[in-house]
Formats: sequence, C-alpha cells, structure tokens
Amino acid sequence: MEDDVVADLVKQLVKRIIPSPGNAKEKSSSSNGEHQDTTVDRAFQYAMRIIGSRIAPSIASDEVAMAESIKRQLVQEGRSSDALTFADLHRRFASLNGPGSVENRWSVLYLLRAVSDDQRREAAATKGTAVPFTSTLSGAAALGGLQALPKNAEHPKLQVPQPDGAPASPSPKSSLRNGSVRLSKPQSGGSDHGPQGGVLILSRDGDNVKSVAIREYMEISQVESEVTEAALVRDVVYACQGIDGRYVKFDSDQDGYVIDANVKVPRTTRVLVRRLCEVGWLFRRVRNHISESLEDGPLEAIGTVGQAFCAALQEELGDYYRLMAVLETQVYHPIPFMSGSVTNNGGNYLSLRRLAVWLAEPLTRMRLMAVLVDDCKTLRGGAVAGAIHMHLQHGDPLVRSFLKRLLRRVCAPIYEMIRRWVLEGEVDDLYGEFFVGAQPVKAEALWRQGYQLQTSMLPSFIPEPLAKRILRTGKSINFLRVCCEDQGWAKAAAAAVATVRASANGRGGLGYGETEALESLVAEAAGRIDRHLIQIVYNRYKFRDQCLAIKRYLLLGQGDFIQYLMDLVGSELSLPANTLSAFKLSGTLESAIRASNAQYDDSDILDRLRVKMMPHSDGDRGWDVFSLQYDAREPLTTVFTEDVMAIYLRIFNFLWRLKRVEHALSATWQTMKPNCSVGRASAIKGDGVKSELTVVLRRCQTLRNEMNHFVTNLQYYIMFEVLEFSWANFLAEMEVAHDLDELIAAHEKYLSSIVEKALLGERSQLLCKTLFSLFDLILRFRGLADRLFENARETEARNQNAARQRSKDLHSGSFSGRKSSMSSLSGDFLTSISEEMDAVAVEYSSLLEGFIAQLPAQQHVDLKFLSFRLDFSEFYTRQHMSMSTTPLKFKRTSLRI
Repeated sequence: MEDDVVADLVKQLVKRIIPSPGNAKEKSSSSNGEHQDTTVDRAFQYAMRIIGSRIAPSIASDEVAMAESIKRQLVQEGRSSDALTFADLHRRFASLNGPGSVENRWSVLYLLRAVSDDQRREAAATKGTAVPFTSTLSGAAALGGLQALPKNAEHPKLQVPQPDGAPASPSPKSSLRNGSVRLSKPQSGGSDHGPQGGVLILSRDGDNVKSVAIREYMEISQVESEVTEAALVRDVVYACQGIDGRYVKFDSDQDGYVIDANVKVPRTTRVLVRRLCEVGWLFRRVRNHISESLEDGPLEAIGTVGQAFCAALQEELGDYYRLMAVLETQVYHPIPFMSGSVTNNGGNYLSLRRLAVWLAEPLTRMRLMAVLVDDCKTLRGGAVAGAIHMHLQHGDPLVRSFLKRLLRRVCAPIYEMIRRWVLEGEVDDLYGEFFVGAQPVKAEALWRQGYQLQTSMLPSFIPEPLAKRILRTGKSINFLRVCCEDQGWAKAAAAAVATVRASANGRGGLGYGETEALESLVAEAAGRIDRHLIQIVYNRYKFRDQCLAIKRYLLLGQGDFIQYLMDLVGSELSLPANTLSAFKLSGTLESAIRASNAQYDDSDILDRLRVKMMPHSDGDRGWDVFSLQYDAREPLTTVFTEDVMAIYLRIFNFLWRLKRVEHALSATWQTMKPNCSVGRASAIKGDGVKSELTVVLRRCQTLRNEMNHFVTNLQYYIMFEVLEFSWANFLAEMEVAHDLDELIAAHEKYLSSIVEKALLGERSQLLCKTLFSLFDLILRFRGLADRLFENARETEARNQNAARQRSKDLHSGSFSGRKSSMSSLSGDFLTSISEEMDAVAVEYSSLLEGFIAQLPAQQHVDLKFLSFRLDFSEFYTRQHMSMSTTPLKFKRTSLRI
C-alpha cells in the first residue's frame, strides 16, 4: 500500500516536470501523445529506480546548508529573483507541520539540486546541442550500479529518427547495461523494437552490477598502466614476505620496496604500493634482527631473555606467515558473488585496496615489533623486559594485548631465575642478565659483598623494595648454606611454596602480570627463611652473648676486671713501647681475668680475648700502644667485620685513655693522703719554707679536685648516658629484628651512636682534640704531684734525721749552717714546682673553658647535658665571659721565697 502511494506521487511529479509537446504542426497529435506517454513512462521508471536503489550521497544531511547552496547557485547564475522566490518557498515548505507534511525535506532539496546539476552537465557536454532528458545517468553513476535509459527514447523536443530494424548503436554505457541488469517487459504491448525501459532488477548471479563496475574500473585504469593490478598485487604479497617481485623490488637508496622506475604506472598506484610494502620493509627489519641474534651472533651477546624475545617475535611472524599464505592463495581467486557462483570474467579477488584492508592490522603489529627491535637491540636481560613494558602505556587495546602476550614469553626466563633464587638460592644466570649479581668472595664477606642488586638489569615492573627483598631472601639461603652449614632453609622454602599454593585459589602461576603472586611468594619465603636464620644466629652462635662480651671487655663495662688490669699492667705500660712483650702482657691479662669476676664467663668468650699491640713510633710508651682485641669468628664476622672491629678499637682506646686519667688522679690522691701530715706540721711550726710547701700542697690538692670533677663527670656521661643508653636501645632493636640486614643495621646504629656521643665522630674532631689535650695535662699534673710529694717526703725524712742529730749535738756549732743549706735547696724546688703547676693550671683552665664553650654548639643533644653536668653552677661560663673582655687572671696565694 505504501509502495503504491509512493509510485503515484512520483508519477505526478514526473508529469509536472516533463513539458507537453511543443510543435503540433510537425507531428500529429496522436504521435505526440504517444511520445509524451513513452517519455513520462520511462522517466517514471528512472525515478523509481533511483528511489529503489541503495545509492547514498557522500555529504551530510543538512537541510539549511542545502537550501543555502541552491540559493547561492541561483545568485551565481544571475537569477536573483529566482533565489528570493526559492527562499520564500523554502520558508513556507519548512513551516509545514502536522499530517501531510514532508519529514525528509533535505532529500527533496537534494533531489532538485541533483536534477539541476545533471541538466547543467549535459548542456555543457553537448555545447548547446540538446540531448535526451533521459540520458541523465553519468559514467560515475553507472559505476555505482544504475544503468542509463535506452537511447531510442528521445526527448519530445528533439526526435532522432532511427531506421527500421536498425539496432541501436551501443554506447559505452550499453556494455554496462547489457551485462549488469535485466529490464522488465513494457507494461503496455509494444514491438520488440520499442522502448525497453523498466524497473532495474539486481540479479544475484555472476552478472552482478558490482562485478561489472569493478571490471570496468580496472579496464579504465589499465589504459594508463603497463602492468595489471593482479601482477602488482602478486608482487606486493611477495614484498610483504621480503621477496623481490617482477615489478616491485627493494631499493636500498630509498630504503624500501618500490615499483621499478621503468614501469609505467599511475603515480597514485606507486604511492599505494609503497604504502602497502611498508609491511615488507618492517618485516625485513624484524627478520634480520632475529637472524642476526639467533644465527649469526653469539648467545652470550643476547642471553636467554634475548632468545625468548626473538622466539616470541618468531611466533608472531608465524601468524604473519599464515596470513601471507592465505593472501597468496587468494591472489588467483575470482570474486565470490552473492550467489556463490564463480565466473571466469570476475577477475582476481584481491586488489590493492582490498590488500590495504587485509594488511591494516599486520602493519600495526609489525610497526610495533620493529619499534621494540630498535629499542632492545643494545639491551640485555631485565632491561629488555623493562623497555618492552614501557610501551605498554598505550591506549590501543590491540597494542596492549599484543605487548602483554609478548611480555609473558620474554619474562619467562626472568621469573624462572627469581623462583630459583628465592627458593633455592641459586643464581641461574649464565649470561649476566639477572638483576642479582654474584661474585666470588670469602665466606666472611658473603653477605655484604657476595651478592649485589644490579639496577640496570631490574625490570621497571618490579619495584625496587620487592627486588631488595628478593635479593635478601636468596642471600639468607646462601648464608645458611655456606657460612652456617645449615640445611633448614629447604624446609622453610618448601613450606612457603605450599602456603602460597594453598592460598592461590586458582590464580595464575609465576609470570608477567602476576605481581601479587610474586609478592606473596617472596614475602612468605623471606619471612620463613629469615626467621630461621635469626634463630640460628641467636641460639647456635649466641649473638647476644658475643655482643655483651664485647661491651664488657672492649667497652670497659667489667669494672673489677679493668681495675685489676690497670693495676697489673700500669708499671709495664710506663716503659717504652719497644721494650714491651706481648706474651708477658697476655699473661698479665690472664691474671686480671682470674682475679676478677670475669673468670666465671664462658671459656669460649674468654678465649677470644687477646692483647693487641698497635704500631708504635719512637718515644711512644706502652700506654700508647696497648689495646684489647676480641676475636669474632664465622659466621658472626658478617656483623663484626674488620671495619666494625676497628671502630671498637677506637672506642676502646678512648675509654682506656679516660680510665688511665681517672686512675692517675686516684693514684695522686693515694699519694697526697699520707703526706697531709707534712703540710699540717709545717703550718704549725711556722717555718718559712715549710709554710711555702703547705701552700703548694694546697694548690695541688685544689687543682686535683678540679680535674677530678671534670674526669668523674665525663666518665659518668660516657659510661652511663652513652654506653648504657645505646646498649639498651640496641637490645630493644635486636628483639624486633626480622632478618640479618635489620640486625646489622641495629648494630651499626649502636656503634654510630657511641661514636657520635663519645666525641669521636667527624663533626667532633676539634672537641676530641681539646679533650685529649686535657688528658695530657692531667697526666702531666700527676707527674708534678708525684715529684712534689716525693720531695716533701724526702724533706720530712731529712728534717727528722736532722732533729735527731741536733738532739745529740746540742753544743755543736754546725747546725745553723746545715739548716741554711737545706732551706735554700727546698726553696728553689718549690719555686720551680709552683711555676710549672701554675702553667698547667692556666692551660688546663683555658682548655676546659674552651671545651665547655664548644659543647652547646654540638648537634647531639646529649652533649648539651654534659655541658650542664660540667658547669652546673655556671662558674666556667662566667669565667669564660670575663676572659673575653679582660685578660685571664688567676687568684692564688703568692709564694714567698
């Protein structure tokens, strides 16, 4: 019903457009009526064919733009009034709404514009000669599938007589018409020579209009070409496989496949062939890389990851080879029409443009493979996988899926290396591709230097913290196997694998994209193996006891032992260093151990304690070269390395020097205590020389008390606020250490804390130098005090002898002379001692004030508390401030000689 309505409307439109016959004198009215009916009928059929066809315009359906185009065309033709009339008609046409209105108004305007353009083209082609109105089908339209009307249907205004029985001369379009369509018989009876127009019926056989149009296009294109398209298609397929064809060959100058310059083909064909042959050019690059890597070059140059990369490319090229085989077979296949039948005249199935469609996806993949080949040409190992992974940040799903598929194959060797390293501790890396590098070292340096993380071989998709954990897990296995000679790690690794498999829940295995599985395996294996390692170090090798022994003997924590040792070796160490015997000192060490509570320690620990004589120079005393050494054994040498023991030696030398100063002041007090009676006796008798000795002794005791205050507070700070506090922190961190690295880090932190707080760090060099100068002054003072009290004892002994002699010789006259001589000698000695002691006091006060003034400037907060302990009354601070404005003056009682 709807089709009938459309047909009626079209017929009415045709009758309104086609004019009535113009010259009634030349033709009879009946003849003109027959011609008019025939023309209307044929035009109606032509219009129905257009409406029933699938031809669609290549422009957008914009009604306003189409109306403006028609008005602009009318104005250009000088028909401004017609343009205004059209604008008014279009306005009224567009304002119609409701029932009976036209919805697709753009199509109506487009039809009118197309009919007008047809008439204009025909008028221009005939240069003013009238042509049949029904010959409106152009060659381009014929190629689209619509045939032209028969030529014997003439326009009523121009009748071309045809001889009876003469067949119509075929036109270029008639060949298309004869092979592409079947016309229905005329609706009204007519002779066979009458008009043969009718509705176009597309056939579903070998004479399909599409095949005819394609064949005609090929015939036209071959007029300008010496080579058939089929031959070019064949050569392009060969070029895509890296093979030179008859016409398409590889040109090294242009670096690509091109058509031979001597072959005459259109320029567009050359460009199209060059674009199609880009696949072949890329294929050559990929294939050459594979052949150079696997066949020509040594395997050491590319390694297992490079081999996996080439194998993955080769597999992708296998798919490409299969596609090329399919295309090569289709080169000789005719077009399969809708009916499925094949005709010999159908031509080859593949054309250059069809080939472009076929090669679109392979071209994308081949470009990507070529880019990867260029990026990975100079890389090895994990760097190859990292470079490929960087290209994964792409928005094209095809590219992402291709790269993921490629990475799963490339990363297979890397993940196998990770699995063997984490679970077995083996570096299965023949060509140096793994991000864990191994080098031959001694057992004591296995943990610190045996295995290193090679960041250049670390793939970018493996985070560095995870890589460090992987490194530590394998190191723990090797440490247990080599240094501890323990095989318990195998059970721990097996338990980790079982746990991961039980919690996998059907997830994929270890490979690219399974980051969670890798992290889970590493975390489980690392936790179990590190826990086993810590237990071995604590229980079998008694790491806590070893650290405590070092603290007690090298850091002077065993007080009674140190005191006995100081008393026993004091006389020996006062001798020149080159006269000391290490064997004799070792015997003295054994004596100090047996005399103190150290004798109850573990014999294994006591056997590790040694006497070490440091290198000495001329003038050094035994105090300068004597030290204790603790012999750490494997596997604890991983923690107590040579550098660590050197730090312990520095700390021991500092503490030993401080202990020596404290021991010297104690010895000075022991010397001063019995001689106090000398000063009291001289003060009671009122003798001039003896009263001067009393002043010197009092001055010596005051200076000794001042030095003892400094040394006592400094020793308290070192032993309690430095050593004990650092030891407590170390014990706390030792309890929470989960692996050997954390244990080593805690021990290094413990040592660095002692070094910084004890003024032995790099930032406290000036302060440490001042402190050692103070120690030297105290030892120098001890020598002055010993001389003073020795002379005082000698003087007292002589006086006692003189008193006894005086009682015997009451009448002798030689007493006064002997007294005078003795008084003169004592006065010179006291004057010399007093001057030297004053010099020591001045220098000591200057150094101490400078030392206290520098303490607040130190970065460590504990050193500020030391300043408070030494100068709690701010005496030295005020004295230092007064020294900055006035010369330093010491108040002391003047000595009268």
